[in-house]
This record gives sequence, C-alpha cells and structure tokens, in this order.
Amino acid sequence: MSEIIDALNQLEKEKNISKEVIMDAIEKSLVSACEKDFGKDAVIDVSMDRITGDISVFQKKLVVSEVENDAAEISLTKALAMDKNAKPGDEISIEVRSKEFGRIAAQKARSIIVQAIKEGERDAVFEQFACKEKDIITGVVQRYVGNNLSISLDERTDTVLNENEQVAGETYRIGERIKLYVVEVKKTNKGFRILVSRTHPELVKRLFEKEVSEVADGTVEIKSIAREAGSRSKIAVWSNDENVDPVGACVGLNGTRVNNIVDDLKGEKIDIITWDEDPAVFIENALSPSKVVSVKVDVDKKSASVIVPDYQLSLAIGKKGQNACLAARLTGYKIDIKSVSQAKELGMEFDYDDETDTYNEDYDGDYDDGNYSDGDYDDGEYDGDYEE
Repeated sequence: MSEIIDALNQLEKEKNISKEVIMDAIEKSLVSACEKDFGKDAVIDVSMDRITGDISVFQKKLVVSEVENDAAEISLTKALAMDKNAKPGDEISIEVRSKEFGRIAAQKARSIIVQAIKEGERDAVFEQFACKEKDIITGVVQRYVGNNLSISLDERTDTVLNENEQVAGETYRIGERIKLYVVEVKKTNKGFRILVSRTHPELVKRLFEKEVSEVADGTVEIKSIAREAGSRSKIAVWSNDENVDPVGACVGLNGTRVNNIVDDLKGEKIDIITWDEDPAVFIENALSPSKVVSVKVDVDKKSASVIVPDYQLSLAIGKKGQNACLAARLTGYKIDIKSVSQAKELGMEFDYDDETDTYNEDYDGDYDDGNYSDGDYDDGEYDGDYEE
C-alpha cells in the first residue's frame, strides 16, 4: 500500500494538506462504511499504518451465550472456533476484509475522503491568512459587485472590499494591485471570511513598518495615528536611539519612503510629527504645520488651551477643522484654539512678541478656516470605529 503513502505525500506537497489529517479521514470513512454494512451498533476499529499505508479493519464483538444483536455480539460456539480460550464476556476482534465492503460502502468512503480533502484545503488556506490578521496584504481588483469590490488574494482565495471599507473618492481599475489591511479572518459555516479595509488607521502603520526599516526593527516607534482616510493622516513617532531622527527616518532621503506610502494610499497626505511625553509639547507638535504661541494643559480633564498667532489661526484649525480634529485624535486631548487677539480680549496670560514673528510665505496654503474662527476640537467628532 506504499502507493497510498506516495499519493498522500504528493497531496501534502501540492495542496498543503497534512498527511495525518487525510489518514484520519480515511480511517473515519472506513468506520462509516462498515457501519453502513454491519449496522450502527457495530464496534469498528480501523488503523492505517503511517509508514506502509496498510489498512487494518476489525469488528469487535462481545462473546455471549445467546446472540441478540448480530452487529455487536458473537455466540460462544463461533468464538471458540476462533479462540479456544474464549468465554462469555470476552471481546473478540474479527478482521474485516476489503471484499466484504459493498459498493455503497465504498462510495461513502470515497465521498468522505473527498470532503476531508476539501476541508483540509480550506483549513490550510484559513491558516495561511489567519496569521496575516492585523497585517497588510496585496490583492488584485477583479470586478465590481454592486458598490463592493471583488479582490483576488491568490489563485484560490478571493475576498470582498465592502463599500464602507473603501476610501471615498478612490477609484480602482480592474487588474490593479492594491494594499489592504486584514481586519479579521473568521471561520463561518461556509468556510471562512476575510474582512479587509482601505480606511483603517492601522493600514498606515503597517505600511510604515514595511517601508521603514527603523520602524520594523523597533528603533523608531509609531506612538499614535489619526487618520481621515483619503485626505490626511497624522502619525506621532519616537526614537529609542538618540542618534536616529524618527521623523527623518520615516520621511526618507528626498522623501522617498513617505512618498512610496503616499502612492499606496493614492495621494493621501501624511504629517509626521515627533511624539513627546510632555502633553504640551506633543500637542504643539500635533498642530503642525501651524506655529503655536502657548499651550496650557489640564491633564485630569484631558483638555488643552492653545494660542496661535492671528495669521496662523486658519492653518491651526485647517480645512473644515481637519488639522485641529486630527491633532485632537492623535493626542487624545480636547483642544481649544484661540488666536492671540482673541486671547487678549479674554484676558488670557501668555508670552508673545508679534513684532518678532513673521509669516511663513512658503506655506502652500492647503488649509483654510471656512466657517471656523475658534473652538474646541476633540476626537469625539469621529465615529471611533477603530481602536488601538
């Protein structure tokens, strides 16, 4: 029966299915086949030699003086013909020859083996992707299914990028390769489901881990991320090596590293700022590119009062409040932003010499305040679907 072992070895190599799993399935299928022929009361013992592939099948029967159940009992007379020391209460093992299996039993055995192979393949694929949960994978866009996208992950595995996990405004071409964050890999009655996302903040973190070696090896840590998918992300970074600039490492020479990530995110802008254990400094950094005059923090209330130059107010708040809201999400603080003039009117104390301050005319003017003049900004304005 060595050809069975050869076949199972080939199956394990080509299909990535455990040989042990298939052998167990064969043994169980033969038990089922015997039960079909001899009845469910029959006690069947099947063993398959793991080296030679030889299969032994035995039916166990109880020795009794008078037989009431042919499937589970054997008369003392017949038992003595097999074992001269047999007596009532003993258990006799009777070998079942393969020719004794009927056509239906053989078909049932084959169907169970085929099913085991399918389940083994499915489990192998599940394990392959389960280890990628909370990580990124690359998929190929196959087709639109309504507003959802069918994505091919490999030759035998597809998933669906749901509309609510797509970035608003992004367009996808058939055959295009895109990066996806694996939110969850979950078993279902029909197999398993891979939930992927393009909007998850962790997608940005994983892209930096893949692109920036200092992040991958732990030299540079990404302390927090705030993201408005498709528009802008802010990430706070910190270096565990005083000789390594965390922002510079993430940006890369001539911006190559961050630009590669921006390309993967289809043009989403990324602000990289330095994390600081001092909340005031962290909040000031988080409001970049705006200049900050003063930051006063209430640690207990997780709130901060920020004063910025008059000409920087719109920059600090950002387009539709985006910069301020992302800063609030990044730091975890509620941020109240006032201009210098507003602060003076309210009698707030701060140090600022407007005569020595000059406007940075090199700024590209991406931000405007719209209908915002000042106000409180916190992460509560976001739906909070994702957590660290």
